[in-house]
Amino acid sequence: MDWKDDNVLVTGATGFLGTWLTKALIERGANVIALVRDEVPNAPIRTMGIYPKIHSIVRGDITNYDDVKRVFSDYAIDTCFHVAAQVIVGSAKQDPTTTFNVNIKGTWNVLEAARAWNNCKRIIVASTDKVYGQTKVPKEGLHEGLPLNALFPYDASKVAVDVLSRTYSQTYNLPIGVTRCCNIYGGGDLNFTRIIPGAIKSILMNQNPIIRSDGTPIRDFIHVDDAVSAYITLAEKIDKIDRNEPYGEAFNFGSNEKINMLDLTNKIIQVSGRKHLKPDVQGKAKPGFEIDEQWISAKKAKTKLGWEPKVKLEEGLKKTISWYEDYFSKIGKY
Repeated sequence: MDWKDDNVLVTGATGFLGTWLTKALIERGANVIALVRDEVPNAPIRTMGIYPKIHSIVRGDITNYDDVKRVFSDYAIDTCFHVAAQVIVGSAKQDPTTTFNVNIKGTWNVLEAARAWNNCKRIIVASTDKVYGQTKVPKEGLHEGLPLNALFPYDASKVAVDVLSRTYSQTYNLPIGVTRCCNIYGGGDLNFTRIIPGAIKSILMNQNPIIRSDGTPIRDFIHVDDAVSAYITLAEKIDKIDRNEPYGEAFNFGSNEKINMLDLTNKIIQVSGRKHLKPDVQGKAKPGFEIDEQWISAKKAKTKLGWEPKVKLEEGLKKTISWYEDYFSKIGKY
């Protein structure tokens, strides 16, 4: 597919994933239209020099339908990547209504605006692997045929996003693809409550990285380069997916590498070269608040889309640490 001069709406363009997705689309020649609510002076999209290259910055709020509808019609949107969301699990627990408003209402606004515009060729919506909830993980990993059993506020909001997207696709024949990525990491994630950026920041400050749990929870992590590749691959192939199945399919995207939090933190320390530091295992995470074991199978993405991850964990951590070293040197503070 040739992205040159395609009008591409990216919601959440100034966020972590949105920044790298925007960069990749601009490099492919797309006209990126970004729906932006707040200005963040030290946001990576600015420090990386991407912001001035965006075709159009539109001031608006994803929860305001008129704002979203105007973007589709005024900018003749060909493709939409809907990645705007409230993504912090702890914040979702403290303030579920805001999370539901941003994640669920924001999504139906995008879907309804796309339906009203009726000229969008592909719509990619961000769900998450968290939609599977606290369930026994099959040996091969969680797969798309499993029920969506999420019960925590953030996870439940994403179940609604996932189902709404597939509903609009099935009912209105909209060209929608749903991504269920595992934990995305890489440079540009400023949510330092997350284990990878949080551990890296502590290490760069010469402090022992904190593990809030007892270190035993198991996850898989996908580098942001692979996540961007997943989104773009799905967008490029959404109209080539087997027509025996309707639009609106969901796809897992993962790294095929699972690891527990203690081993992950030790690996970050090792890769950083600051081996005098040690994980500070606090064991304060409340039992049942987060899922104990979760990793996914990306077999369907390989089979139907030809997509596979390319960045191994150790390589990705090296790239990520290097990014944060450069970032903190640019802004002059940790």
